[in-house]
Amino acid sequence: MAILGTLLKKGIMLRESLEQLYTSPLDLQKQELRNLLIQCQSTKFGQFHSFNAILNSFKKGKDEFYKSFTANVPIHDYDKIYEDWWHLAKAGQRDICWPGKIKYFALSSGTSGASSKYIPITREMVKSIRKTSMRQILTMSKYDLPASLFSKGILMLGGSTNLKKSGHYFEGDLSGITAAQIPFWFQHFYKPGKKIAKTEDWHSKLEEIVKKAPDWDIGIIVGVPAWLQILMERVIEKYQLNTIHDIWPNLQIFVHGGVSFEPYKRGFEKLLSRPLTYMETYLASEGFIAFQAYPNKRSMRLVLNNGIFYEFVPFIEANFDVDGKLKDGAKTLKIDEIEENKEYALLITTNAGAWRYMIGDVIKFTSVDENEIVITGRTKLFMSLCGEHLSLDNMNKAIELVEEELKIDVREFTLLGDRSDSLFAHHWYIGTDDEVDENQLGERIDHHLKTLNDDYKVERGSALKEVRLSTLSTKTFYQWMESQGKVGSQNKFPRVLKKEKAQLWRNFLNELNREVS
Repeated sequence: MAILGTLLKKGIMLRESLEQLYTSPLDLQKQELRNLLIQCQSTKFGQFHSFNAILNSFKKGKDEFYKSFTANVPIHDYDKIYEDWWHLAKAGQRDICWPGKIKYFALSSGTSGASSKYIPITREMVKSIRKTSMRQILTMSKYDLPASLFSKGILMLGGSTNLKKSGHYFEGDLSGITAAQIPFWFQHFYKPGKKIAKTEDWHSKLEEIVKKAPDWDIGIIVGVPAWLQILMERVIEKYQLNTIHDIWPNLQIFVHGGVSFEPYKRGFEKLLSRPLTYMETYLASEGFIAFQAYPNKRSMRLVLNNGIFYEFVPFIEANFDVDGKLKDGAKTLKIDEIEENKEYALLITTNAGAWRYMIGDVIKFTSVDENEIVITGRTKLFMSLCGEHLSLDNMNKAIELVEEELKIDVREFTLLGDRSDSLFAHHWYIGTDDEVDENQLGERIDHHLKTLNDDYKVERGSALKEVRLSTLSTKTFYQWMESQGKVGSQNKFPRVLKKEKAQLWRNFLNELNREVS
């Protein structure tokens, strides 16, 4: 890693990074799709969907390959591809959607659905994740960082590496699967180390990390903001510190992903004696999709040449129903057809056997030339009871603004739809341990959303009659997650709760109130 620090200072780039820099996005993506089809033409999925015919279309006109691909391969959400194909690989069958047997399945947190999803993980996918990770590390040459940083420890707060053997495969969190296979040269720097990483109970893992904290010289932390904040608070409390820098003076970088960091930032920075360098990643259970390539930018660079082919579905009413489900006949676009500042639901085809897979995220291109994107929400995590079209991006920004305005720390929040007589209402649940006037907080969130979203402003004057708000202690949100078996690791509290999950949340709060009374 000391050698890596020297390389960073010299601005070394991997071949893949240079290739993406000097090749058109369409050419890169066309090559990725061709490679995936070639590898899988003899699989059951490839034979059923005429991969040979699709491959022959690559020799024809510019767009013929894509016309053939979309004509022969349907769009899949998780339920469809699992019921039709992935369950066969999970049962131990070979050559289903990817050559050979699938040895690992990542358990996705299932933010949008009711339960965990089983996502296939292949050797090729793990290699791709490592390559993209190295590409992101090498972008640090653009940051003003000392070479000595890369001799410090890297604390990765993820799932257990003690994977569960279940019949023909191992299952666990993606972070646990990848951490169990870290390269030998990285093991000296990797914290919390193999022994603690195997710990399955989340609370026990945090306790063990807190005990070892004084022994480590940490320079980089990696993980979901909420859980890292809880860990740092426990370390500070245990050792009677003012900030985390009192015990880890060389801490300089926080690599985060999975959820917007902005609502957490104010509370997070109270634990520091000086600012950190923040680096965002878009690492889903289905693949490493994008990473922050520039300092002081809130966008990420889409990775176009590392085992994933992308398609884009305009996130508009013509393509999606009120529950965020894709409508029949929705038009999909290639990388050369997208436009800046428009929202798209993302489809991916990967080297783990996902084919035209609706990952559930909504993105927006901030720069087409540089393939820079931001995540604006989820196809099913938005609120539109009466046409207000409130996105996750709108919600995060409104919370960020009220935190700054009222000088409060909002650790978690969620939004539910409700009735107000014959019309509609929004009910916000805000997780904060600060004293705040609920009426004022609700009024300011409403004010900012009217500024951020014209549709919301219109509906607040008509069908969206009321905005309700309840403040709760932060621990209430984490108690709920624990009750749902979603504590720790890559799990996040859903920013919008609908239908069954909304009712479960209400029942949970009612039960808590009964216990208090």
